[in-house]
Amino acid sequence: MALLFGIGYAGIIFEESLPFNKSGVGLLMAVSLWVVRSIGAPSTEVAVSELTHASAEVSEIVFFILGAMTIVEIVDAHQGFKLVSDRITTRKPRVLLWVVGFVTFFLGSILDNLTSTIVMVSLLRKLLPPSEYRKLSGAVIVIAANAGGAWTPIGDVTTTMLWIHGQISTLATMKSLLLPSAISLVVPLALMSLISELNGGQDSPDDLPTEVMAPRGQLVTAVGIGALIFVPVFKSLTGLPPYMGMLLGLGVLWILTDAIHYGESERQKFKVPQALSRIDTQGALFFLGILLSVSSLEAAGILRELANYLDAYIPNIELIASLIGVVSAIIDNVPLVAATMGMYDLSSFPQDSEFWQLIALCSSTGGSMLVFGSAAGVAFLGMENVDFFWYLRKVSGFAFAGYAAGIAAYLAIHKLHSFPTTVAEVRLLSGFIP
Repeated sequence: MALLFGIGYAGIIFEESLPFNKSGVGLLMAVSLWVVRSIGAPSTEVAVSELTHASAEVSEIVFFILGAMTIVEIVDAHQGFKLVSDRITTRKPRVLLWVVGFVTFFLGSILDNLTSTIVMVSLLRKLLPPSEYRKLSGAVIVIAANAGGAWTPIGDVTTTMLWIHGQISTLATMKSLLLPSAISLVVPLALMSLISELNGGQDSPDDLPTEVMAPRGQLVTAVGIGALIFVPVFKSLTGLPPYMGMLLGLGVLWILTDAIHYGESERQKFKVPQALSRIDTQGALFFLGILLSVSSLEAAGILRELANYLDAYIPNIELIASLIGVVSAIIDNVPLVAATMGMYDLSSFPQDSEFWQLIALCSSTGGSMLVFGSAAGVAFLGMENVDFFWYLRKVSGFAFAGYAAGIAAYLAIHKLHSFPTTVAEVRLLSGFIP
């Protein structure tokens, strides 16, 4: 099974060089692995039971992603993100670099990193003419989107996976990862602000082409963003899985758009059925294939054997999490995190433990080190027509510096919080010191 997974995964990694779409490869790999598992299982009934359990968990993530993508697509159709672009008024190269970085950082914490990258790069193309400076600014968007996705449960698909399965919780994650995630952006920004290419950046024109917001676009935007933010609140109030909160928000937005555009045939593009035709369905099917594939390895006990091997030869959990982040720059972080969740359960590392928070941080920010390392990087690659080696020369070093600084910041904060904070704790600690 491991060999079959490796062959399928190689097809996904080298998608650009092969005539096959990675979603098709992922689905074929998933079915093939479960067929092999059914043959090797003690009985077909056992394999079916394992598949039923795995499908229930995977479906939660897929429904969540589909709901989120649809809501974002509806907001975008109503020009809702114009509210963000209208507030970026500076035209000075270095200041604009920081403004774009932090707007993307906070936008990426609410939206997924792919959507926030597409929105911000589209904005950048309106603000700046084609230039080396615009490419560098686009690279900052990639770093910022990945960093922003690390500190909220809905900002990145990997943190969403960890949140849905109970490895991390909302408030603890935001509290622990906000500062390290911000540092993983600030360090590259500070270093890139010093390079000579920014001296060639010209002030962007003050007169930009205007886009008219769709009728009642502000209302739709407020409800859409509110629906995304309400998901963690819904989970806390009801105890139901997060995808139910996402489907609730989608249902409310569906009814709202049907009502405000009723009888207006020329505004069908603002309604949910049209939005469903525009979302990245093949991306959702890719997640389905990958997660089902990984679950087959978990059912067969292969991931547990790998975890035992890592524990024996790399006993340091900080190093394991850091290595997973580095590897996520080379291959997709979704299967990496899915495999990690299968290797280590909550009995090994409880909810909100240092290990799971580091996995959330490293898997999100590590993808910035190479342009192919994240969905945000791939989107930037296609929109700005940059190549792999340009990003490697110009950006990877800055991204790695931010990645390392973010990990160092998290570990420093974690160690600081573990120090005794009360007189009683200090006295108790001193009693054990000869």
